[in-house]
Amino acid sequence: MANLKSEYECSLMLSNALIGGKWKQRVLYHITIGNNRFSSLQKNLPDISQKVLSAQLRELEDHGILSRRIYPDVPPRVEYSLTEEGEILKPIIEQLCRWSTDYALKRNINVPLDHLPEKQ
Repeated sequence: MANLKSEYECSLMLSNALIGGKWKQRVLYHITIGNNRFSSLQKNLPDISQKVLSAQLRELEDHGILSRRIYPDVPPRVEYSLTEEGEILKPIIEQLCRWSTDYALKRNINVPLDHLPEKQ
């Protein structure tokens, strides 16, 4: 697998290698709420360059977290979805959103509440 070592000191270091960094969690969040096309991800993540978004999606795909499906439309349509392994992250991402929102509210930090997933 791309950019992964064969050994890590602890499991958190591995999870950071898989989904850490500036963009991966945000990309995963948007895919979990239905923004699964490249153009939709670009629109919802306006600060990410096309090159970086492509690289992040490729890494998540290489690590078995996302799958990529190409439709034979004109122009070609590409959609990303969580794999079985990626689906395991869904409640974790939702809980991180709730935790960070609660943290922000307690400390008077502004965060958009519309990004908070609905409780299931």
